[in-house]
Amino acid sequence: MFNKVKQIDWVIVFILAALMFISYFIIHSATSHTILYAGFEKTQLMYFCMGFVVVFMMVFINYRIFLKFWWLFYAIGVISLVLILVIGQEKNGAQGWFQIANVSVQPAEVVKIFLIIGIAFLLGRKQGEQLQFFKDIVPIAIFSLVPFALVMAQPDLGNAIIYFVIVLGMLWMGNVKYWHTLVGIGILVGAIALFLFLFTNFNDEIKQFFEEQNKGHWYQRINTFVHPEEATYDARMQSENSQEAIGSGGLSGQGYLKGTMKNGGFIPYMYSDSIFVVIGEEFGFQGAAILLLLYFVLIYRMIIVAYNCKDRRAAYIIIGIVSMFVFQIFQNIGMSIGIMPITGITLPFISYGGTSLMLNMFSIGLVFSIRAHQQMYEIEE
Repeated sequence: MFNKVKQIDWVIVFILAALMFISYFIIHSATSHTILYAGFEKTQLMYFCMGFVVVFMMVFINYRIFLKFWWLFYAIGVISLVLILVIGQEKNGAQGWFQIANVSVQPAEVVKIFLIIGIAFLLGRKQGEQLQFFKDIVPIAIFSLVPFALVMAQPDLGNAIIYFVIVLGMLWMGNVKYWHTLVGIGILVGAIALFLFLFTNFNDEIKQFFEEQNKGHWYQRINTFVHPEEATYDARMQSENSQEAIGSGGLSGQGYLKGTMKNGGFIPYMYSDSIFVVIGEEFGFQGAAILLLLYFVLIYRMIIVAYNCKDRRAAYIIIGIVSMFVFQIFQNIGMSIGIMPITGITLPFISYGGTSLMLNMFSIGLVFSIRAHQQMYEIEE
């Protein structure tokens, strides 16, 4: 047991504690003196404490148990995504939550880690050999397409994109052939170009389709990003006000609790999806840089663990987790400063949200488990 404790990466623990500290005070600032104030920061602190328990417990649990039963976790995830479409609760235009007593659970968040574990197992069977298109890539694509399609049906574009990024990151590190990569990039670029062409030339028809499906907010988000000059003020409001608030922070910010954009009527969900705006406005470039530095060190430490792994499957798990974190950080901050479209993606460890925070803490716990059990590694056929 003592040997396992020695394997804990205390630098990561320090970073998590720092992020908890930041999250608590930023959520308090985002909701104080507004109609949204409901002690969200105290609830977030409770989730963090539960998360730390999970992180330290995972040190004593062999990660290979999750790989052994990957199919069971995958099945549970898919079933939960099917059930959510039938009996789930709708929030913000997406039917993606189970309401259990006073707790909301979002299966799409949990399925991320199930997807990572499943792909890691499938990639691990190759033992580093180059992936074959029909034998390896196609099965993994089908494996991933099922939860992707179910999440899109909610519809939850943000988490669906994260699934896609996780698959790409893990396939790349799984030794995909370069020409497969080039073909994939070509298809992706072509798809984006086709989408932009259709969206520009058939804008009215697309708008009508989204409105008939009661998904007008999807159209507004896309149109605001693609054609900001044509979007209405209401559609541009979140993006423009976010950029204005961050810009007003300057180098050192306006000061804690002195931000002016905390009213939900100006920028919605400042305690959740738009929480980076509060950091930029109140602490400026310096505060944002410190946060990004913490993220950088966290990602770096996880990559070091992956690099030292003897078990390729363990390394693939960490790569999947890193891909998930990096994209979420980039997307969340990017949409706040106007370089990415607005989606409902939270800022890891900072945004308010029990399911996403517990998933992130479990992911770190899984990294700790991998670090603690590498010395016991034996190749399993």
